[in-house]
Amino acid sequence: MAITDVPEFAHLTDADIENLAVELDSIRQDIEDSRGERDARYIRRTIAAQRALELAGRLTLAASSRRSAWWAGTVTLGVAKIIENMEIGHNVMHGQWDWMNDPEIHSSTWEWDMSGSSKHWRFTHNFMHHKYTNILGMDDDVGYGVIRVTRDAKWKPFNLYGNLLFNTLLAIGFEWGVGLQHLELGKIAKGGDDRVATMKRVREFGVKAGHQIAKDYVVWPALTSLSPGATFKSTLKANAVANVIRNVWANAVIFCGHFPDGAEKFTKTDMVGESKGQWYLRQMLGSANFEAGPALRFMSGNLSHQIEHHLYPDLPSNRYEEISIRVRQLCDKYDLPYTTGNFLMQYGKTWRTIAKLSLPDKYLRATRDDAPETRSERMFDELEPEQRRGLKSAISAVRARRREKRLQSGRELAA
Repeated sequence: MAITDVPEFAHLTDADIENLAVELDSIRQDIEDSRGERDARYIRRTIAAQRALELAGRLTLAASSRRSAWWAGTVTLGVAKIIENMEIGHNVMHGQWDWMNDPEIHSSTWEWDMSGSSKHWRFTHNFMHHKYTNILGMDDDVGYGVIRVTRDAKWKPFNLYGNLLFNTLLAIGFEWGVGLQHLELGKIAKGGDDRVATMKRVREFGVKAGHQIAKDYVVWPALTSLSPGATFKSTLKANAVANVIRNVWANAVIFCGHFPDGAEKFTKTDMVGESKGQWYLRQMLGSANFEAGPALRFMSGNLSHQIEHHLYPDLPSNRYEEISIRVRQLCDKYDLPYTTGNFLMQYGKTWRTIAKLSLPDKYLRATRDDAPETRSERMFDELEPEQRRGLKSAISAVRARRREKRLQSGRELAA
């Protein structure tokens, strides 16, 4: 089952965890002290470039009756939407640029190019997800209430077909999944919601979603159709495809940060009396990175550094790369794993987990305490005391012990 005792799982003493928190606080302080003009210039240039890219896509679609222009405009618009959502909207609404005191680039005023309301997202994501990261029953991002991504979630017949189907639909329409999440439809269906508060959220979502639909599927197609080189229908299709491009990409990046092997899950009991150091540790253990160069980092909103983002969600995203060097050094110092890997490999692991957990547990080989997607402190029960010197080393010892058992079984069969 999920981790119930983070310090025990991490093989760290209270003093270790306190010292880890001091060192992570020091990293934060260094970045806060060095924020300045180069960071402000970065976000302003990013916003200007994104808007220019979107305008280029819209203008190209004025000739969308030609297939080449349609594809060029659609892809350009899709990329512009990705940048707006990932590197700008997501990060601005985390408060990463609030220190600039610019009312146009502030978490309280930014409204992103998405069907969901920024106001709703700031609660479900900034508060619920980042405070209760991967805590079962607290963080709705763990499976989004439908997908089974851990063995702690009881298998249901729906998972047999619903796991892969819903994940596919979620990827295609990710903006709608994000927008609807705050409505808490499950509570509405069970009658356990506050009806007044629910109706207020529904109205707010309806207004934002209505504006988004009107913009993408009425206003822009109508304006573009005034051009002799385009039609209403061609632009409407282009906008729909651009939104799907953005949705699938955002879904892939976010899933790579939360569901590949090594991104741990936690129980509610583990958050009781949680210290700052334990919170830091849970963020490090519950998140995963993927390897990326400058272009991929930018297009992912720097969420290729999901570990650093969960440690410091309100620090400027353009600083995550330099922060990651120091975080990796701390992982080495405290013998902690730093979960990362090739982007396609990490994304593939998320789909493998979702496919595997569509099946009942009796068809799965690994235990509920030692599976790639679900581990707990009980996976170390058979280790000797001298093998418990650190989490990374302890995991290696468990794997070595498992390999030795397989070899021994092979030798016995051969004999």
